[in-house]
Amino acid sequence: MPELRSLSYFLAVAEERNFARAAERLHVGQPVVSRQVRELERELGVELLNRTSEEVVPTEAGLLLLERGPVVLSLADSLWREVARFADGRLGNISLGYGMSAGYETGPTLLRVLTEECPGIEVSARVMASGDIVNGVLHGLLDVGLVRCAPRLDGLNYTLVRLERQGVIISKDHPLARGAESVDPAALDGVKLLLHSREQNPGHYDAVMRILEAAGAQPEILVRGQHYETSYGPVSSGEAVTMVGASGQVGLPAGLLWLPLDPAAAMEVHLINRTDERSASVERVLRVAEAAAERNGWLKPPR
Repeated sequence: MPELRSLSYFLAVAEERNFARAAERLHVGQPVVSRQVRELERELGVELLNRTSEEVVPTEAGLLLLERGPVVLSLADSLWREVARFADGRLGNISLGYGMSAGYETGPTLLRVLTEECPGIEVSARVMASGDIVNGVLHGLLDVGLVRCAPRLDGLNYTLVRLERQGVIISKDHPLARGAESVDPAALDGVKLLLHSREQNPGHYDAVMRILEAAGAQPEILVRGQHYETSYGPVSSGEAVTMVGASGQVGLPAGLLWLPLDPAAAMEVHLINRTDERSASVERVLRVAEAAAERNGWLKPPR
């Protein structure tokens, strides 16, 4: 298979009809151009140029190559450029899992930013349980995970994308909601608190418990199912409240409020990926997400 460089040298000579002018155009010595064209003719087994003392004229085979050769060079150049885009992360395919809590605002916002700023990266995203996300990333089933209160494990990198202020979702008719603009965690003492089991997300469960313990509150824990967010069940009826991040107030059903905790409390949301397999496209996604988090003010501790 002839080299593309030999083809480009031949095209320069055939267009200029002169070896010296072709060499000047290519910024190389004339012997180099002559050698490359001879090598091309040898590899193809056909004479491409009729050489005289006055001019160089393409043969019939040379005219065919002159006509179609530029297309070959253009296609090759386009291919090289496209392949090179994988090296700097502009092209790629990323699988991403995110928890239901991130599906309110954080996940959709980051996915929209990635679509706008990384159009060459195809992101396949799906909502998953937090434990499945962590295991999926660790075992190579996912490239990236978006996790609230992610457990610290060997083999994972952590990129902070949000310090999310915490609050409670509460019925407007609940005693704690009447005329209130915030809720003191201490006021949750003895209140029914809807919370997932610790097995579903140990990190988040423990973070909630730390907030309550620091306030001296001991609520009555009402264990919820994994998909309670679609109805809020006991919260809507006023039987219980639940603690969620600020993004949880997006699209709340009528009759419910999100009230921030005061004193303010925050939980970390990270993008996680494997330390031993970090592609250029993953690197680019992490950089873009971190910049988006900064622009949105997500990295500022709540007050």
